[in-house]
Amino acid sequence: MSKDDHQIPACPVKSTEQVPLSNENTDLVLTPDVTVTLKTPVVLAEKTIQVVVEADIPLDPPATEIKRVTKNVFLEQAKLVPVRFTRIGTTDYFRVTRAKLFVSGFIRKDIEYASRDCNGALQDRIADVPFSGFTELADAAPTGDFLLFPIIGISDQSKALFLNEKNDLVPRLDKYFFQNLVKYNEQPYGELIAANFYELDFSPVKVGPEGQFKTLREKIVLDLTVKLLQVQQFQTTATQVTPSFPEGTLDAAANRSKHK
Repeated sequence: MSKDDHQIPACPVKSTEQVPLSNENTDLVLTPDVTVTLKTPVVLAEKTIQVVVEADIPLDPPATEIKRVTKNVFLEQAKLVPVRFTRIGTTDYFRVTRAKLFVSGFIRKDIEYASRDCNGALQDRIADVPFSGFTELADAAPTGDFLLFPIIGISDQSKALFLNEKNDLVPRLDKYFFQNLVKYNEQPYGELIAANFYELDFSPVKVGPEGQFKTLREKIVLDLTVKLLQVQQFQTTATQVTPSFPEGTLDAAANRSKHK
C-alpha cells in the first residue's frame, strides 16, 4: 500500500445513549352531549388556478448549455371581492354567493448553466417571474365553487333632524342625531397548497452546439392550488374530555378531610 492509499480516519463524534422511558395512557372523563360554540377556520373553496406566463431572463456570462432549473412559487396576494349576496334571515349579515378571487405572486427560478470556459464552474442565475390575475367563484358545490359561503356583515348609519323650537316650519341645521353601526368582519384568506409547473425553456436566437446565448426565453404553465378560508362561528354537540390523574396521597388526604 502506498502513502497515497493510506486512509485518514474520520473525525470522532461524541454521542450519548438515550435511556428508554416508560409511558402510559392518561385516564379520561367523558361528558357527552355538551353544546359548544366553536370559532374556527373553515374551508370556503379549494381551487386549482392555471397561470400562463412568458418571460425573457438575461444570462451574464452567456450560456452554452442549461444544466438544471428549479422552481418555487411565492403567493403574495389572495383577496376575495364579493359581488353577489343572499341575506341571512332578517339580519344585516349576508352569504357571498359569487366573488372574484384576485391572486398575485412570483415564480422563483434558480437556473444552473455552463459557460464557454473550459472546465469552468457552473453559473447560477436566480430570477423572479411575476404573475397576477383573477378567477371567478360562484354557487355552492358540487356544481359550484364554494364548499361553504363566506359571510359578510354590512355596516350602517342613520341620521335624525330636528325642527326649530321657535318656528315649526323650518329645520334646525345645527342639531343632528347620528347612529353608526360598524361590523368588523373576518377577512377571507388564502393558503398555498401546491404548484405544478409545465415549461419550455429555449434561446430565442438559434445557436450551434458550442454557441452562446445571452437570453433564456421561458413559457410557463403553472397549475396553482389555493385553499380559501374564513374564521366562522358554529354551534355543535360534542363530548367534553377531561383528563383524570391518579391522585396518590393527595386523594387519601382529601378523603380524610371529608370524614372529619
